[in-house]
Amino acid sequence: MIKVGINGYGTIGKRVAEAVTLQDDMKIVGIVKTKPTYEMRGAIDANYPVFASTKNKIPFFESKGIEVSGVTEDLVNLADIIIDCTPGKLGVNNMEMYEKAGTKAIWQGGEKHEPIGTSFNSLTNYSESIGKDYVRVVSCNTTGLSRTLYPLLNEYGINNVQAVMVRRSGDPKDSDRGPINSIEPVLNVPSHHGPDVQTVISDLNIQTMAVKVPTTIMHVHCIIVELESEPDVSRVIELWDNTPRVDLIEGFLHNEGNKIRNLPGTAEIMEWARDSLYTRGDLNQIAVWKDGVHSFGNKLYYYQAIHQESDVVPENIDAIRAMCNIESDSFKSVEKTNKALGIN
Repeated sequence: MIKVGINGYGTIGKRVAEAVTLQDDMKIVGIVKTKPTYEMRGAIDANYPVFASTKNKIPFFESKGIEVSGVTEDLVNLADIIIDCTPGKLGVNNMEMYEKAGTKAIWQGGEKHEPIGTSFNSLTNYSESIGKDYVRVVSCNTTGLSRTLYPLLNEYGINNVQAVMVRRSGDPKDSDRGPINSIEPVLNVPSHHGPDVQTVISDLNIQTMAVKVPTTIMHVHCIIVELESEPDVSRVIELWDNTPRVDLIEGFLHNEGNKIRNLPGTAEIMEWARDSLYTRGDLNQIAVWKDGVHSFGNKLYYYQAIHQESDVVPENIDAIRAMCNIESDSFKSVEKTNKALGIN
């Protein structure tokens, strides 16, 4: 049984903690918070041992009636592996602490690849993380791109990918994030998403752009893939239908020549996820509009939606298994994780 600690119990951390508790080969031994926010309710209800980030924070927790089991270093020494879900570009500063304790660690996509050395995606490069001490699970957007591009690469070969990320401005709880009434282009080209995909699919020729829009629900990707051979759309759809953590959806239904709205946008997709009784109403899968897949010659055009709060959660679970040498077969790990999380 692998002992897992969560350093940072926020949007991703609390979801990974819940996912760990559903597995039969790992368990949560504690979570770290910097302050006793409303999110502590979930940790207390789940009976997770709570660790304060530093000693001077302990009285703050105790004043709220929260029993503290120690500080971050104590949890690091207790755990076999730490899932670092601290804010992006800050988490990598914890590496020295993890090294000193001899504890393995997983970071999230907000960190850069270089300091950590290995980036992870369950489908594309699981084997590279087997036995590793330090791994970075790539971002929600990179995870989504990798899940749909990799089957195309294996089936047809890819000459080039061009993609535009239509990014949400913040998570639903981030009321201080913007823009509120604006669309902001990312003026650097390529955006960081393309180079990030190359950390898990080496030598892929990909260019990306991004715009930030005033919504909190999901990201949408508009993707053009130039393949080495002419694709058959029905075959492409079959490939994705057989790819773990990819869900094919229909924007519109057709009845006697009439188009009926089904899942035309991100609002409907997330409502469908709630109706499907997924935990928190999350969607760990990538949603691809089946009626938005088109081909012209060797070029394939498609759209997909990414639930930024949850699509990386099962990847963290698989990364634990790879790093701790629990499972060497990526497909077996994915199958086990999906079954535990109720991912269809």
